[in-house]
Amino acid sequence: MTSWKLTLPCTRAEAEAIDGETLGIEPPPALMVSEEVADDPDRWRLDAYFEGKPSAAALRAVQALIPSARGLKATAAPVPEDDWVTLSQAGLDPVRAGRFFVHTSAYRGAVPAGARAFHIEAGRAFGTGHHETTTGCLTLLDALRRRGERVRNLIDLGTGTGLLAFAGLALWPRAQATATDIDPIAIEVSRENARVNAVPLGRLPGTLALGVADGAASPLIARRGPYDLVIANILAPPLIEYAADFAGITAPGGQLLLAGLLTRQAPAVEAAYRRQGCRVAERLVLGDWTILRLRKRLGARRRGGRASVPIGAERW
Repeated sequence: MTSWKLTLPCTRAEAEAIDGETLGIEPPPALMVSEEVADDPDRWRLDAYFEGKPSAAALRAVQALIPSARGLKATAAPVPEDDWVTLSQAGLDPVRAGRFFVHTSAYRGAVPAGARAFHIEAGRAFGTGHHETTTGCLTLLDALRRRGERVRNLIDLGTGTGLLAFAGLALWPRAQATATDIDPIAIEVSRENARVNAVPLGRLPGTLALGVADGAASPLIARRGPYDLVIANILAPPLIEYAADFAGITAPGGQLLLAGLLTRQAPAVEAAYRRQGCRVAERLVLGDWTILRLRKRLGARRRGGRASVPIGAERW
């Protein structure tokens, strides 16, 4: 059967909020998001692939996922005899960051000697390693381990594909590790990626606990903290909004790895965490993006933020 494709412009924030399970279309279209213009969070694209010609109602349902696309004409076009999965991954070359080697199934070569390989497909969640923010986080995590930093309890907030949590557990295999995301689909993707990459799941040290959470407000997060390494590769506005919460779950003397911010946004992010007793220990600039490593001052007190944790927020 000939597949059909609908393409709509969107922002990165809209792309991250897409929930294909709400469409109510059978069979459901395959949804893919990508950068239209490199390093521009306002120039992203949604591609929806349908099995056969979609109805007008199906097109409207997909268009409703993108608030900024209201008023645009949603038109699908046939894509005869194309394997969209192969096409989507054709340009995704493997990524080497520190000791890590991240690839998709399109890669048929050998893993470099001494590298820790992760097989992460492009698809429904963010974090394949191909964006500078993820690459930078992997690089700084590897540098921490090479300097002999000890991590006993780590968390990856907004985990996407699970990749950064997997990397943290690979570097500190005896640590307690947690990964959360506001999107249940991301947690499903992370669980599948854990299986593919032989990452053990569970609640004991040396395993990874997965859960759905909005920011740091979750019984799962509260119960397993405080953390001596907090990773958050999201966007600058939520990094600033949740500064008190993210610093609050960090143990005194612990570290935060923050990414998803353009270099021009870095001063505002740094200021928000400085008010919470965190100082910048390292900056890594890749293209237009900056990755920050901060350390929480011993004896730093929490300022502002939400003290309460909603009951029932945890999902396994």
